[in-house]
Amino acid sequence: MASDHFDGDQFFTPDAPPKRGSKDLLRWMLTRNQARWREERRRGTSLPPATVEGDRLLVTFVNHSTVLIQTAGVNILTDPIWSERASPVQFMGPKRFSQPGIDFKNLPPINVVLLSHNHYDHMDAGTLRRTQERHGPRVYVPLGNQRYLAPMGMNRAREMDWWDSDRYSDSLTVHCTPSQHFSGRGLTDRDQALWCSWVLETPGGRIYFGADTGFGPHFHAIKERFGHFRLALLPIGAYAPRWFMSPVHMDPDEAVRAHEILWPTMSIGIHHETFSLADEPQYEPRERMEKLAGEKHLNFVVPHNGDAMTVPEIVRDPGELETKKVKSGAHLGMTQQKS
Repeated sequence: MASDHFDGDQFFTPDAPPKRGSKDLLRWMLTRNQARWREERRRGTSLPPATVEGDRLLVTFVNHSTVLIQTAGVNILTDPIWSERASPVQFMGPKRFSQPGIDFKNLPPINVVLLSHNHYDHMDAGTLRRTQERHGPRVYVPLGNQRYLAPMGMNRAREMDWWDSDRYSDSLTVHCTPSQHFSGRGLTDRDQALWCSWVLETPGGRIYFGADTGFGPHFHAIKERFGHFRLALLPIGAYAPRWFMSPVHMDPDEAVRAHEILWPTMSIGIHHETFSLADEPQYEPRERMEKLAGEKHLNFVVPHNGDAMTVPEIVRDPGELETKKVKSGAHLGMTQQKS
């Protein structure tokens, strides 16, 4: 396969800094200073509607990188995980510290599932089996990931390469876009499947799902290709220590840089507070991001699990955005849906 991001054996991100190897991993394990996290047992109480029609865009933050996107009569779920551990087994591995903001049984009918890559906190077998049995959605994955999904009962996933597009319906087109990350679910499959971000085109505007990525030139490439965005879902956690994590995970400062490149009407911070995957304190990503957003007057929201946000209509230039922010407040459209 001729590709600028596949060498015949492994996928890679062009122009990315070198990823850390096994010696670096051992160094981190031997020297890490992991912050203590505490469990939050509050159950999710959000009750999303069965459907959202027209240009209205309702987004509910479930947990980690799991977001329910509802617009134009389509319900979309990103990187779903409801399991207690992000692991191939449920008796060991990274455990959950906060509960999903929506009980799985309270999900509306799911039409589309977007999977960004095959790490266990983004491609959770238990959740995907339940999703397939209950909803039978159209599943989108980057190249090389169908083989992981088949044992979960998902035999018809649509594999896509970077810049591929698929028209799901008259109201939704799905675009596979680059990210700066890596893949692997075992000891022998490192980078043998692709990773990605996603862009959704809807009647009410474009949505960017950043999933899990380091900061890199792909943000400029995506902006140049797609133009205006209504919403960006940007990862803000699992970034410490920077010497080890920076090639594959953004910190809040880099998430702000990504926001300023994409310049959406609203950004939402994801990939935080659910699983302790790095060394930063539990609430540091939220605190840093909220401080930066306040200082720079950005409409960049860091939701709690279960927060539902009605995303404002797309704006066309920074001046118009500033005007809307002054009228509407720093956290436009945030609501909490409860039973």
